[in-house]
Amino acid sequence: MKVHVANHPLISHKLTHLRDERTDSPTFRLLVEELVTLLAYEATREVRTTTIKIKTPVTETSGLVLAEPRPVVVPILRAGLGMLEGMTK
Repeated sequence: MKVHVANHPLISHKLTHLRDERTDSPTFRLLVEELVTLLAYEATREVRTTTIKIKTPVTETSGLVLAEPRPVVVPILRAGLGMLEGMTK
């Protein structure tokens, strides 16, 4: 199994506060959501994209969108449910 270590100061900061026993429940939930949002960037780094043409207010150009099939997020009960919101944002 390939393992990727997300070594980023913001992730480390939030993880430290998440693990702290003094962190109250509302803050814990917020930290989980924020941490998962940051981890989602790392997890989707190699997702396939496709180029489409779009029209901006100024001109026509091209842009990237996620290719089909798009990634699917499946939470593993119980801890995974708390991570779902941050992953799907």
